[in-house]
Amino acid sequence: MRLALYTGLILAGGYTCLTPALAADPTGDWRVADGVANIRVAQCNGSMWGAVSWEKQPGGRDENNPDVSKKNRPTLGMATLIDMKKKPGIDQWEGQVYNAKDGQLYSATITPAGPDQLEIKGCVMGFLCGGETWTRVGPPIPSSPANAMAKGAPKSGGAAPKAHGTQAAQATTGATAPAPAAPKAAGAAKPGQKGAADPVGDICLLPEIAGFAH
Repeated sequence: MRLALYTGLILAGGYTCLTPALAADPTGDWRVADGVANIRVAQCNGSMWGAVSWEKQPGGRDENNPDVSKKNRPTLGMATLIDMKKKPGIDQWEGQVYNAKDGQLYSATITPAGPDQLEIKGCVMGFLCGGETWTRVGPPIPSSPANAMAKGAPKSGGAAPKAHGTQAAQATTGATAPAPAAPKAAGAAKPGQKGAADPVGDICLLPEIAGFAH
């Protein structure tokens, strides 16, 4: 099956340039365990959201969605972490995760486990819980103009968040795994440019996320 659930068991390695001070920040690009995709996590409208920012096998479709109108939608840019709210007193966010393998939504939490790992846990009807760990491949993402007015969201003071230099290629192409259709880091777009190096950009501007009714 081309499209599998964009989660998995722990993937060795990480974004080694980060410091422990960033351990509680779940934003950035994260590699799923089997290496088939990156998930970009950002704060949008006061909640954490995640969307597919890179696919090892391009051209995936949401073919298992029970909504017939969505079966042909591209999985690139598709929301996977949905409206996750921070839990009081702890560095954990709670909301829903979309399982592309069966087209269903599940209750879930995300919890940073150091600067380069993000623990994902989900449950079906409060039981049958399972979890996995994603590994960071892109730096934390500052708040963008799309969500700067959200309660508690700091203003970014300008342009939408982007990874810089070769980090942009790592965050969106998954430079640590084979990706035939993705550009190499050396040929990545310059900071401020958009194109093949970053086809998703600011996930807060994606229609599925920007149009979410709170």
